[in-house]
Amino acid sequence: MELLSNLSGALAGIVEATSPSVVRVEARRRFPATGTVWAAEGLIVTADHAIEHEEHIRVGLPDGRSLAATLVGRDPTTDIALLRAETDGLAPAAWGDPASARTGHLVLSLGRPGRAVRARLGVLSAVADNWRAPSGAEIGRYLEVDTGPAPGFSGGPATNAAGDALGMQTSALLRRASLVVPVTTLRRVVDTLLTYGRVRRGYLGIGAQPVRLPGRLREELGQEAGLLLISVEPGSPAEGAGLLLGDVILGFGGGRIYHLQDLMGLLGADRIGTAMPVRILRGGVVREMSVVVGERG
Repeated sequence: MELLSNLSGALAGIVEATSPSVVRVEARRRFPATGTVWAAEGLIVTADHAIEHEEHIRVGLPDGRSLAATLVGRDPTTDIALLRAETDGLAPAAWGDPASARTGHLVLSLGRPGRAVRARLGVLSAVADNWRAPSGAEIGRYLEVDTGPAPGFSGGPATNAAGDALGMQTSALLRRASLVVPVTTLRRVVDTLLTYGRVRRGYLGIGAQPVRLPGRLREELGQEAGLLLISVEPGSPAEGAGLLLGDVILGFGGGRIYHLQDLMGLLGADRIGTAMPVRILRGGVVREMSVVVGERG
């Protein structure tokens, strides 16, 4: 009993110590979301999917005050948004090292969908190295928690047993999974949003789906699948390059393409305005083409 009592007290202590860094975010019609204080000068990081309207945003502070906030920038691919509240002297979260996280470690999910902070206890149910989200965004570490998607918790911190925040909770990056965007990714995106107000992404203007290649071509090319173009936007870089509905993309930038995530992962900001080689299959014939990568608006 003493062990459980000590654990219970330690967890309550973590919640008490972390709660000054957890705020309420009012930027959607229904249930409010949560934000985590990034910097004392009013910077707050939250989940992008919780920002339904970009004006008249308010944040609820631990002391009960409700303040106006502006949207600094947002990145839907990582589900990160950055707000600036009209205040200073906030308590930034104490960030930990996601690299130290292990499957089975205890984790506390914190949220403030109302006036009081709320907490849920769980474990890291899956931990892995860098991964690419279905949106194409590179996420520094895969951290899945078993606490489930709790209403209003997105944007709040997930802390380890030492009370250090590993990252930001989200339920929008992967279906049926509650994830933690690691602080390494938060830092990269926040720095970019502070500098540019957005995260630059390459753009081709296509809709595509994986398709298995015919047996003869699989053997000839040494490739099992490619990307079938099911749409080409008018005026897009893809149309300008001569790509057509029904083409199958086999390679891009010298690398093979099997899934849409493969292609999106090669459309970083450094590729914008650059002519990239594209290998396609059209009418059973392999062709080499070139497309100038545009910028997603």
